[in-house]
Amino acid sequence: MFNEKAQLHKNYRKPVFLALVLYAGLIGVMCFGPQSSISGVTTPNIIYLGRLRLLLVPFNSFVTFNELETLREKVWVVGQNVANIFLLYPLGICVHLLWNRWSTPQKSLLLGFGMSIFIETTQLVLDLLFDVNRVFEVDDLWTNALGVFLAYLTVKWVKRKWLSSKYPID
Repeated sequence: MFNEKAQLHKNYRKPVFLALVLYAGLIGVMCFGPQSSISGVTTPNIIYLGRLRLLLVPFNSFVTFNELETLREKVWVVGQNVANIFLLYPLGICVHLLWNRWSTPQKSLLLGFGMSIFIETTQLVLDLLFDVNRVFEVDDLWTNALGVFLAYLTVKWVKRKWLSSKYPID
């Protein structure tokens, strides 16, 4: 799968790139399509500015967790945070496999933050134009960036394991 320099073998590059493109399309569908409201679930601290919905309280899920009244709301909030961490994880795996220039912790976090800010600001624009019922959440920025960083750590670990098994150091 990898060569001696820990780069993806050329036979795997096209399938991984195709996976990247397909997953990016799924991200588009998940993040930019209309979102329906979930009955019985409310999110504290949302600011409404016309059709725009903003959640600008950092770590809102942790700050307001005790305000959630039902188990359903609590499970929903925890689930959303976990889902946001892993939303960009597969995309991060593909990027880290294909391009070594993102293979530092700082660049990986920057990549995740950049992708997340693109998603969040695009959602704002779509809400202005079409009212797709999206929320700009500041917490999505760090959870998505964390997901890409975890992808970086995963790829780094897999490469290290692969290299140590294929090219043992005597």
